[in-house]
This record gives sequence, C-alpha cells and structure tokens, in this order.
Amino acid sequence: MFYGVSISMDPLNGGGPFANYVNFFTDPFQSSTIWKTLGLALPAALINVGASVPIAMQMRRKFRGKRLLTAILVLPVSLGTVMVADGLLRYFSPTGWFNQAVMGIGLTEEPLRLIYNYAGVLFSLIITGFPFAFLLTLSYLSGIDPTLERAAATLGATKWQRTKYIVMPLLAPGLAMTFCLTFVLAFGVFPSANLVGEPTGSTRVLSIAAYQAAFEQYDFSLASSIAVIMGVVEMVIIGAVLFLRSRFYEGSTAGGKG
Repeated sequence: MFYGVSISMDPLNGGGPFANYVNFFTDPFQSSTIWKTLGLALPAALINVGASVPIAMQMRRKFRGKRLLTAILVLPVSLGTVMVADGLLRYFSPTGWFNQAVMGIGLTEEPLRLIYNYAGVLFSLIITGFPFAFLLTLSYLSGIDPTLERAAATLGATKWQRTKYIVMPLLAPGLAMTFCLTFVLAFGVFPSANLVGEPTGSTRVLSIAAYQAAFEQYDFSLASSIAVIMGVVEMVIIGAVLFLRSRFYEGSTAGGKG
C-alpha cells in the first residue's frame, strides 16, 4: 500500500505530489466514477444481505433436499465472475432465452434491455456476492443459542416476536460484517462492468478508470492514485458501518448453542 501511495505522488506530468488527486477530483469524468461505483456496490451489498436473512433462517430447519439447495445457492462461487457474466449474456441478450420467452408469451414486443447497462452489472454482482452473504449469515444464525427462542416461545412470544426481539438484535452485528464483506467484493467490480455493463458510460467504475490509466494511458502514477482513492472510499464506508455497529450494539453475537 505504501509503495502504491509513493507512486501516486510522483505524477507523470509533474505538478506536485498531489497533482493526480487534484486532477482526479476536478475532472467530472473521473470523479463521477466514485459515485458510479458506490451506486453499484451499496445496492448490491444491501440486496445480498437482505435476501440472505430469510433464506438462511429457513435453512436452519431440517428438511429433505437441504444439502442440494445449499449447493445450488453457493454454486456461483465455483463459476467465477466471468462465467456468470457469460451466462447473463446468453440468457438476457435480445436473442437469449429470457427475452424469447417474454416475447413468446406476448408480454412485450421488443427485447428487454437487461445487459450492457447498469442493471446487468448489478444483477451480476448480486449473483456472485449472494453465496458469501448467505454462508456468513447462516453461520451467524447457527451460533445463536436456540434455547433463547424456545424460552420466549414458552412465555407466549409469537414467531414474529421471537425474530424481531431475539434473533435480529443478536444477528445485527453479524449482518454488519456480512455487509462489509459483500460491499468490498462488489466495490472492486471489473469483469462485470466490462462484460455486461457500459464501461464508457453508466458503469465506468473506479477499477475501469484505474485500468485505463495504467494500460491505455500508461500513466501508472494516476492508476495508483485511483487505487488509493478506492481504498480510502472503502475504508470510509466500512468504518461508518462498524461505527454504527458499535453505537447500537455491544456484547456477544450469540451465547453458544444450548
């Protein structure tokens, strides 16, 4: 990290140690990549964490096919970002299965534009990030002492009340950490933004700007500056989440299984 910072403070065209940072933030084309990246990473992380909770809670129960369903839910981890993007291209392209089915049943006359834009990248981030959110949430849920819920049930608490007043408060710190992980994974988006996004427009994220600076402009100093900015933005978001976590919760996330 320190090596990258030192490179970033040695601008290719001179102008002082902070010239790259000044040029980046005063150029709307460059500085907008921060908001575009956050506009993808934050929703993707929130959706993944939000979706993982009800599914993980159902997976706590024993039922037939549980292992198979778990394997299906974590399958994207083994596929990788590039293969997921390739699958989206085949499935959501104008001639893909989804659009052919939608037009075939008369819901639309024109193919829906679901790739090569913001929606395509967001969908890709959700698919690739959900397995991590699901596994982490499931592990935190498994660590909550089940006797707490049983005790509440004997006192007349409904399932909703047990979830609201026992499970969710104990799960909240774990969800904060899960959000941080999925946010970091989504924030570094690069293959998806190139393959199923619009890399010169709505999905020109920080990683693409850094890549272009390094391998198209051959300005490695600027590329390092953008990488440093990426790291700082990530630390600010994670720091804010952890601060809120410490403000609203102190103590153990569980109590062990009884």
